[in-house]
Formats: sequence, C-alpha cells, structure tokens
Amino acid sequence: MFEKILLAVDGSEHSAKTVPVAADLAKKYGASVTVLHVREFTRRFGTDVEIDSEDETQAYVDGVLAELETEGIAARGELRRVQSGQVPREIIDVAAEVGAGLIVMGTRGRTEWQSLLVGGVAHKVMAHAPCPVLLVR
Repeated sequence: MFEKILLAVDGSEHSAKTVPVAADLAKKYGASVTVLHVREFTRRFGTDVEIDSEDETQAYVDGVLAELETEGIAARGELRRVQSGQVPREIIDVAAEVGAGLIVMGTRGRTEWQSLLVGGVAHKVMAHAPCPVLLVR
C-alpha cells in the first residue's frame, strides 16, 4: 500500500515523535523512507538570512537516517532550502517528486480553528498533498 513514505521533520519535539511511527509503517509495508528537512531563509536588505544552520539540519537528518537504518529500513535524506512561508509547498512538491504514498509529519496539536487562523504547515500540507497525510501528535 505505502511503498514510499515521506517523513517531514523539523527538529522539534513534535517532529521527533514521527520517526518511530514512520519506522513502524515502513517495516509493516516494506516501504522506503525519504527523510525531508526544509530549511527556511528570508531576505533582508538584499541578503539571505538563514533561519536554520545547514550543518545543524544535516546532522539532524543524518541522525534520523541512522535511526531508520538501524531498524533495517531503506532511507535517504533530502535537505531543501526555501524562502520563509514556502515549507508546505516544498513538502508537497517533494512528495510528488519521490512518488510518496504517504506523508508522515508532526503537528503541534492545535485545534482545526487555531490552525486555520495561523495557517499551520500541517494543515496546508493536508489540504494539498498528492497522497494521504499522517499527523503525529
């Protein structure tokens, strides 16, 4: 059913809870996992200002990959860089690129109303993803 899983992580506590869930599903379905971290930047006075350090995010993705590979799961990492506010679109685009049958990602547990008001990443991905989305609290 799910041959390819996209695991979108951001380094947060909520995101860390998604790794064992994705690992469990990958084992059950014999799926491969693409671990995605989307780094944001903003432009200030003609210069890009990084929100996350590339070295830190790469180390985080490498740690998640090691955890999955220890479980015997075929996994690869993707690090993407987008302008602030474009994270949902990038997650959706990568899901389509890798042919994901499922996106697994964390949520901060906001109510639907709160998410609509603040335009949460998870809500936007759910609304526009090319495949099912599993949100982990």
